[in-house]
Amino acid sequence: MKLSKAFIPTLKEVPADAVITSHKLMIRSGMIRPLTAGVYSFLPLGYRVIKKIIDIVREEMDSIGAQEFFLPALNPIELWEQTDRVKAFGDTMYHVKNRPYVLAPTHEEVIAHIAKNHIQSYKDMPQVWYQVQTKFRNEARPRSGVIRSRQFFMKDAYSLDSSWEGLDKSYNDQHEAYKKIFTRCGIKFFVVGASSGAMGGNKSQEFMVESNAGEDTCALCDKCGYAANVEVATSKKEKIGKRGESKSIEKIHTPNIKTIDELCSFLKITPDDCAKAVVYFYQVEDKWEPVLIFMSGNDELNESKLTSVLGCQVVPAKPEELFDIFGANAGSLGPINIKKKIKIIADKRLEGANNLYSGANEDDYHLSGIDFERDVKVDGYYDLRTVIEGEACPDCGTPLRIVKAIELGHIFKLGTKYSEGLQANFLDEKGEEKPIIMGSYGIGIERVCACYIEQNNDEYGIIWNKALAPYLVSLIAVNSNVKEVMQKSEEIYNLLVKKNIDTVYDDRVGVSPGFKFKDADLIGIPLQVLVSEKNLKNGKIEIKIRRTGERKLFDQDKIIESIENILKEID
Repeated sequence: MKLSKAFIPTLKEVPADAVITSHKLMIRSGMIRPLTAGVYSFLPLGYRVIKKIIDIVREEMDSIGAQEFFLPALNPIELWEQTDRVKAFGDTMYHVKNRPYVLAPTHEEVIAHIAKNHIQSYKDMPQVWYQVQTKFRNEARPRSGVIRSRQFFMKDAYSLDSSWEGLDKSYNDQHEAYKKIFTRCGIKFFVVGASSGAMGGNKSQEFMVESNAGEDTCALCDKCGYAANVEVATSKKEKIGKRGESKSIEKIHTPNIKTIDELCSFLKITPDDCAKAVVYFYQVEDKWEPVLIFMSGNDELNESKLTSVLGCQVVPAKPEELFDIFGANAGSLGPINIKKKIKIIADKRLEGANNLYSGANEDDYHLSGIDFERDVKVDGYYDLRTVIEGEACPDCGTPLRIVKAIELGHIFKLGTKYSEGLQANFLDEKGEEKPIIMGSYGIGIERVCACYIEQNNDEYGIIWNKALAPYLVSLIAVNSNVKEVMQKSEEIYNLLVKKNIDTVYDDRVGVSPGFKFKDADLIGIPLQVLVSEKNLKNGKIEIKIRRTGERKLFDQDKIIESIENILKEID
């Protein structure tokens, strides 16, 4: 491609709304342009990268026997109502005005619908189906460029199995394929246990890239490799346990005390002496019921873990709702003398704990001497807390690191949620009807591109590897006003094209060498071939390796051979 005819609108200035590195560089290098909030046009340079990522994804999906589909983005809402995911997605799902349709954020329902009509027997499985499709999610606050947008490319795959053992194999096949995909793309990644969220299922893992630009938070152990999204992460945090003989309950006047820190300061106690009350509402069919949750001291309730425990959507109670249930306001709530019958659960750290302080369900009063075994009817103890930096790894005891991360891909063992919802059944070996056992596996295509750039850039621009580079060679006619330079550049360009080496040729006339060099570094093509008047007089042509900045002179009559040899060596 000759740059004089190409549409690669580079920018000198950083866009005002671009905060993270990949967003800045994708706009400045002419890869993308925003259309509206969270919606981007991919320009020719950017789309070449996207197509390379998709090609890698296709090759690895095909290698594990997956078959490619192309499914409609416009779905009848009734499919989603059958699996109750219209509620689960809520406002993030786009609805078509005055029509019973939605724009699909994912395609489990459509896959189950097809399977229902065509998978009849266990002999028809296993099946693995995938697609690369445009998806839509109504992000309330789109940000970070293409990392969190409202319209995006996704590779989504689905496995259909007749047994749980079959699902295990399908899931492991995808897991290995994902590792190969991200490795081939040149991305440093790690895998974490994760929450299944609105997708459902009994196991999921995320493929993550450590980055300050990340929207996720993960707990990592650098010694043994433990890794988990904080939505599900655990640590070796000790239980409070029994502490001596249980004392009798006493009521204490605590004027204007609202927080655990204030209570500890007032009574000269520690956070571990306290049971903090938190109230949420959870959905039971069409009603919202309150649940009272107890956490130890300043431990933070993990809303994702709470959702998993209750198996439904949850929302925090409002201040006015608290007073109606307990007769007291936040900061004075506790497990004793509750006005109304309410479900009570607690974090595992409180199991068997005694001599605790908590609210008295009366403003400005707390109780001491609470024994959770003796005084409180707890409906269940669960891991409900959020892990924090420095806590011991649950596997080896090494202090955990808490890092920001970007999600590249997510794999789920769905089980039978969707097949049961859509009656996608099959006949097993005994002739008995069973629901198809499903898995779901997604990769954000633009996220792969953005994450690569986050990890591969310098002060001058992007640094592409051969796998994802939009072109392999950037040929620059340094002195475009010199006839010999243009003739030799044209000759080299034609030879590179004949050799099928993807080349972008900066043949622009009237553009200074400095500007051409800056554009080449910004765009980040792996190899720069610089044809200048000075070097041609000596029979030489300069080659620069973008990643290292290394420059060497080569004989002009061996320049194509030199380019081929260097391309074999790099990356």
